[in-house]
Parts: sequence; structure tokens; C-alpha cells
Amino acid sequence: MQTILEKTGRIFLAASAVLLLLPGCTSQPAAAAGPVLRVRIKDFKIEPSRPTLDEGPVTLSVWNNGPSTHEFVVVQSDRPTDELPLAADGLSVDEDAVVPIDELTEVDAKTRGTLALTLSPGRYVLFCNLEGHYLAGMNAAIEVSAGA
Repeated sequence: MQTILEKTGRIFLAASAVLLLLPGCTSQPAAAAGPVLRVRIKDFKIEPSRPTLDEGPVTLSVWNNGPSTHEFVVVQSDRPTDELPLAADGLSVDEDAVVPIDELTEVDAKTRGTLALTLSPGRYVLFCNLEGHYLAGMNAAIEVSAGA
């Protein structure tokens, strides 16, 4: 006769196996799309490997070289990188006042995150929106031009 603990353990294992088979339930990185733009983040800088891209699919490969966790946000904006609107706290960007594209909510130190995006022509600002990080200079811009 099985104990309740043994039955519960078997149910948990079976449920875990099913969840791993469902789409979107694994921790696999996003599939690469188009060229790769490497971006290095650290306290307190964001450094894209190049400042311009052609429109279309792109994969941002974000390496956190810093000693702490960072957020990585992509917005479309014609404003200078250090003049995005601030939230009421005065320490972070008001993400409701900009055109959001996508973000990585946490990129731990010495790890890589990826974002597969499709970008139209325009200017994009990359920044960390943890309190004070944007104000400390953790932002950069890239320009996306119409393809030939």
C-alpha cells in the first residue's frame, strides 16, 4: 500500500513531465532571428557592438558583465538617450510614456539573455530601468535604417 507522500510525489513528477512538454514551458532561449547584435551591460554602461542596423529581424544577445543583476529595456524614441521621461519616483524611466518594444526583466551577473525582435526604421534606446541605473548613465541608442 502506497503512502500519501509516495502518491503525491508521483503526481508531482507526472505533472512536471507534462509541463516540460508544453510549448513555452521550457527555459530554452528565443530562436535567433536575423543578425545578432551583441550588447554588453555592466555597472553603469550599456554597450552595443555597433550603433546601426538594417530594419527587420534581429537578435539582441545581452551579456551582463557587471557584478549585479540588471534589467534591459528597449524602447523606440527620438529623444536623447539621457532625456527619457522619468516616473514619479524620479529614479526610473516612465515606461508608460515611451514606446515599449520588449525587455528582459532580469539579467543576472555573468549571464546572457536574448531578445528576438523585428525592428522598423527609427531610433531605439536601450536602458536599465532599475532605480537610479538609467540616471547613472546606463543607456545607449541604436539606429535602424530602411534596408536597401
